[in-house]
Amino acid sequence: MAARPADRAGLLRETLDWEKEAIQTAFQSKFGPEEWVGPATVDHVAELARQGKKHIAVISPAFSSDCVETLEEIEEEIRDAFIEAGGETFTYIPCLNERDDHIAALLSIIGNELSGWVTHED
Repeated sequence: MAARPADRAGLLRETLDWEKEAIQTAFQSKFGPEEWVGPATVDHVAELARQGKKHIAVISPAFSSDCVETLEEIEEEIRDAFIEAGGETFTYIPCLNERDDHIAALLSIIGNELSGWVTHED
């Protein structure tokens, strides 16, 4: 069974030997009128700023590449919420996108998963 997002954040925090508050998990998007998982990132970063956190970095590890919706929400809505609540420095850490090592890793995973199913002729 795969680790839940909060568990993964804890594993990363332990590996880096950082304090508990150094890495936190929040959820970016909400779809439809139903209650969503939380905390919502837009609200969470504003609360961090109100608590006196002046500098934060945000990453979206659920994605392998940035998409327009993600960039709009994080780089505008979530950044604005943090700054307007008193934050000073908001850093968005981009996804791996088209980096050569990322593409090579994806090709390796795809090749492994398709082995025996798909053959190609030169």
